[in-house]
Amino acid sequence: MYNSFKRLLDIIFSSILIIILSPIMIITAILVRTKLGSPIIFTQERVGYNNKVFKLRKFRSMTNETDKNGNLLSKDERMTKFGKLIRSTSLDELPELFNILKGDMSFIGPRPLLVEYLPRYNSEQIKRHNVRPGLTSYTAVNGRATLTWPDRLALDVWYVNNMSFLLDFKILIKTFITVFKRENIDGTRGKFMGNEQKSDIENK
Repeated sequence: MYNSFKRLLDIIFSSILIIILSPIMIITAILVRTKLGSPIIFTQERVGYNNKVFKLRKFRSMTNETDKNGNLLSKDERMTKFGKLIRSTSLDELPELFNILKGDMSFIGPRPLLVEYLPRYNSEQIKRHNVRPGLTSYTAVNGRATLTWPDRLALDVWYVNNMSFLLDFKILIKTFITVFKRENIDGTRGKFMGNEQKSDIENK
């Protein structure tokens, strides 16, 4: 029941926000084109509801600079002050409103992760895909930047098992506070390689 109601809210509020924030998105797009070049939109395949792959869209936050051999420089080397600014203010996430409107995502849910991670989840961790991925998440407002991968995935599954309107409302409020304070912006560092890393949550 709540899933259907949540989807209705996603359609209504993503439509409203796309209209209201369209001037900001246009300005951001112009600045990205001016400061970082083309393409303006960064597109990447991610895993969504029921393990379905979709194309996530964000504003670009890095340049396409390469070394003398034509290989892309590291992320740190390609990240500019402007890129850091739109990431810290979450302006780079605005195109995901269209993913929400389309039904690929929701406002609240586990963040959509890379396709290459799919075979690395255990039978419990993969339950994070039993709901639509979110623009923000329970994990994001509970120390995402400091969590190990097993802990992060454990919190995602906890959210799936306890999803409710009240919980989503609390996550939304905490997200606004987190963005305002610019906390936990960078997320978990490094790629998820499997379950060799021990979970602190499981030991509590």
